[in-house]
Amino acid sequence: MYPYGLIGNCQAAALIGQSGSVDWLCLPRPDSPPVFGRLLDPQGGHFAIRPAALSSARFRTRQTYLPNTNILKTRFTTDDGSEFEVTDFCPRFEQHGRMFRPAALFRIVEPKSGNPTIQVSCRPVNGWEKEPVKAVRGNSHLRFEIRGENLRLVTNMPLTYLCDETPFLLTEPLCFGLSWSFGIEDDLVQVARGFLTQTESYWRTWVKHCSIPSLFQKETIRSALALKLHCYEDTGAILAALSTSLPEQSGEKRNWDYRYCWLRDSAFVLSAFHNLGHFEEMEGFLKFLLDVAYKHEHSRDRLRPVYALDQSLPLPERDHAGWAGYAGAQPVRSNNQAADHVQNDVYGELILTLAPIYFDERFWHLRTKDHEELLKSLARSCAKNISQPDAGLWEVRNGWQPHSFSNLMCWAGIERVIRLREAGFLKDLELDLAAAKARAEQALESAVREGSLRNGPTDESFDAALLLLPVLRYPNADLSRRTVLEVAKKLRLGNGNGPPTFLYRYLRQDDFGTPQAGFLVCSFWLVQALARLGEKGLASETMRNTLQAANTLGLLSEHYLPGQSLQRGNFPQAYSHVGLINAAFAVSPPWDQVL
Repeated sequence: MYPYGLIGNCQAAALIGQSGSVDWLCLPRPDSPPVFGRLLDPQGGHFAIRPAALSSARFRTRQTYLPNTNILKTRFTTDDGSEFEVTDFCPRFEQHGRMFRPAALFRIVEPKSGNPTIQVSCRPVNGWEKEPVKAVRGNSHLRFEIRGENLRLVTNMPLTYLCDETPFLLTEPLCFGLSWSFGIEDDLVQVARGFLTQTESYWRTWVKHCSIPSLFQKETIRSALALKLHCYEDTGAILAALSTSLPEQSGEKRNWDYRYCWLRDSAFVLSAFHNLGHFEEMEGFLKFLLDVAYKHEHSRDRLRPVYALDQSLPLPERDHAGWAGYAGAQPVRSNNQAADHVQNDVYGELILTLAPIYFDERFWHLRTKDHEELLKSLARSCAKNISQPDAGLWEVRNGWQPHSFSNLMCWAGIERVIRLREAGFLKDLELDLAAAKARAEQALESAVREGSLRNGPTDESFDAALLLLPVLRYPNADLSRRTVLEVAKKLRLGNGNGPPTFLYRYLRQDDFGTPQAGFLVCSFWLVQALARLGEKGLASETMRNTLQAANTLGLLSEHYLPGQSLQRGNFPQAYSHVGLINAAFAVSPPWDQVL
């Protein structure tokens, strides 16, 4: 399992290891080059607080979140009984009528028992060049110049001990404020304590305003908190993950940079936030989407599957040969070649994103001319791209073909637009929607073999994405049921006698061979599908079994190997946490049957 906790504030995000080290932090944005990158290379930079190397005592650590927050605590216990605790957080709270979320990280170190001796090491690097950055010493801070801007570390720790990494006895609380182009002029201890109190209050209020299912409540809350940190509030973009190059499979090259906004993923993320009763994320993303759709030349002919957080394209994909990689897995990559793909499912998914504006009266204020025009454009794209070859949901780089999942999403988009027009919207849309819907259904039926839907009309392999047939309410109930049961049977990992839990995305050859690990969101899609088919008991059992894929903090990766209890792929993964949230709602009885 990945031994990391996540902190953030929708501007910055960091991974903190169980050893008390900040091993991943990119500034000033989550898709910037790393400042601390030891996650991907022992020499990649870190900010570590640990028991002193001079001590012969071994130590143990335990990480926990302050309940219902994104504030992480790491407790150190040495064999001589000494204890100290590190509290890590990124400030987030309302101030002067707006959200205060600086590109900053705070660490508070407190002795708990005995006589702990600690050592602090702060060694940032200059991005992908991996060059150590020399500290410039100030009165009570260190300054590191990186890419023409300043990373500042303010502390009440003796700077001599910090600069020389000298072990010292921890006798009183210490505070560290690490910030990018943001100064801390007031008393650091008061600032850190005040920010901690306000940040704790913010997160607990946010959770209090969540709608949650009656079952799997703690898991849903943790997933909601993790998911929120994937929202880059400055532009409204939603990240697929906060890491890059964590390997999908050992010894292969399935290492990708996911620190960008996949339009498809964002649509699923917003469905989870809709279930949770949080809608500000939808409004932020819609602004991002309108800008992408209408203001950029690279989106005029077609929407790209993925955009950087500033709406540019994350191209070209780069390999960084000087980086060792996580556990030696190479290459380490930045950017993502998927931005050049044709992926025709995205249009239907974005219609599903926009549809709540018109189905839900709470969003009356969002029924603008721009959103209507975007819906019309998406509907035309759905009709145009039925049965057209593309890279598909799984982003195959070679051998594009018509994919059933793309056709399914085209169908779903057109079906929603038909209902919207029946409700009195989009009256001037000049498109034969009934004919387009019939073509999409015909395209899907042409890929049916032995009663179940396959990957495409010329590809009889199974695809786990087709578990979404009943979730999207495809009208052929028998086809939906048989497809779900066959996919679960044919794509399950292992040969156990119990119900399927972990599933491959597919078992066909792709650009890099055959997948070897389970793709976690597929397990949650299976839970949703079973629940929709009326198999609530089986769905709940599958849900409980799937939760073993979380690390000790409740965080999920992209892939999972159940036989080895190994998380794989980028971490944390928004898709996986979306799946957990939506699956928990799907299997939970309504509250009036519980209270």
